[in-house]
Amino acid sequence: MLRFPVTAEFDHVDVLVVGAGISGIGMGRYLATEQPGRTFAIVDGRDAIGGTWDLFRYPGIRSDSDLHTFGYEFKPWTSDNAIADADEILDYLHEAVAENDLARRIHLGHKVLRADFASEDARWTVTLRRTSDGEQFDVTCDVLFSAAGYYDHSGGYTPRFEGTEDFGGLIVHPQQWPRNLDYSGKKVVVIGSGATAVTLVPAMADRAAHVTMLQRSPSYVVPVPRRDPIANALRRLLPDTVAYRITRRMNTARQSLIYHGSRRYPALVRRLIRGLNARALPAGYAVDTHFSPTYDPWDQRMCMVPDSDLFTAISRGEASVVTDRIARFTPRGILLESGTELEADVVVTATGLRLLAFGGIELHVDGRQIDIHDSLVYKGMMLAGVPNFAFAIGYTNASWTLKVDLVCDHLCRMLAHMDRHGYTAVTPLGDPATPRRPLFDMAAGYMRRSVRLFPQHGSDGPWTLAPSYAADRARLRNAPVEHPALRFTTARAAADGPATEAAAIA
Repeated sequence: MLRFPVTAEFDHVDVLVVGAGISGIGMGRYLATEQPGRTFAIVDGRDAIGGTWDLFRYPGIRSDSDLHTFGYEFKPWTSDNAIADADEILDYLHEAVAENDLARRIHLGHKVLRADFASEDARWTVTLRRTSDGEQFDVTCDVLFSAAGYYDHSGGYTPRFEGTEDFGGLIVHPQQWPRNLDYSGKKVVVIGSGATAVTLVPAMADRAAHVTMLQRSPSYVVPVPRRDPIANALRRLLPDTVAYRITRRMNTARQSLIYHGSRRYPALVRRLIRGLNARALPAGYAVDTHFSPTYDPWDQRMCMVPDSDLFTAISRGEASVVTDRIARFTPRGILLESGTELEADVVVTATGLRLLAFGGIELHVDGRQIDIHDSLVYKGMMLAGVPNFAFAIGYTNASWTLKVDLVCDHLCRMLAHMDRHGYTAVTPLGDPATPRRPLFDMAAGYMRRSVRLFPQHGSDGPWTLAPSYAADRARLRNAPVEHPALRFTTARAAADGPATEAAAIA
């Protein structure tokens, strides 16, 4: 069993990583192997590693992409299941921590509140709060890395429904799932049509009397095999690392083909998905009512269902889908605008998540608070005007960790470049007049609600978001770290101002 320090046993580290989920553990491994002489620590406000995969405890929680691309580039995924449950993913993360001796560097129960960069000494002062006793204290670091993802761990999103106080049953949000919730033999209504809802419905159907997925409008739901026969065959024939590398490349190419094909030929992809749904559902089922969205494929994330489990539960009569709007809650359930009343003992509000940029950390540079939304993103990993700060936010149209690997590798190469030239600070310099676009371009409600919490990207050069993993790989893995938009300085030069810059790399 891994043991983690109970207190933050450091005053200063070269790199401070915020977040001990899949991104933070990945960054820790890259630092340990690519920058072995550099000190670092990983802090997390929660009391366990794993981030999302430890936070969410609802039935059936699983990945919505294959672990051959969602897993790390450096650590093969060797389970037979390509679509993995949360406990399998947590085991994988614990293995990564143990294999790279990261436990001694991970400090749980320490939430980052604020970070102040001083150009005079090219150093961040970071304010932490220890959750066990509420004590606040400062540590310093040269480089600050946000691996906090974009979910607000304090709570999910639930719209206001009329009459909830009248309802005689239990209302639960998936992000605050009760530890011992017993829904055996009960009528369950799951409000929502996204990835959480399509996961919960078949997972609860085995024990519940009946599960109804109540949606305002449909989402694209695509059946996929839980096990990848090609990947498993390759593992039997080849060493794990070789089989994993081949599978990862194939699956990454397939994700890109599906996404870009969906954007270019939306009508064709819509028909293909409808055909898959119709074949998985009983004859005569109202596919167009319940599984044909009004938007094009990949305007929002598609929902993947392993081994057609959602469609199987519907076909067996254990679950059903109702597409309607909620008028109000009643003592017995939910009254719909059509006049139908759905009886329920348990209502699950799978109505979305709240987002939060960089874990809610206040960033200050030389006493000036950074307006996160007004900030311009450099190469999808740094902020213009903010020295020695980087972050990892994965893809919304491909596996999250594909981007994390590239960002971690690029940052380590940047640190090595700074060491070689004696630089102590690196700052992206953006043009304030650059036309800007939201960081997330999907129409999902949880992203639209949170757009002003996040930085923006530009229209050209390194200020754009790469259109694909291949494009990101070209500029983060293969291209040099030097760029005209980056200013590298020494601490003294940074304090003296632009007239005595150490270098502006061209």
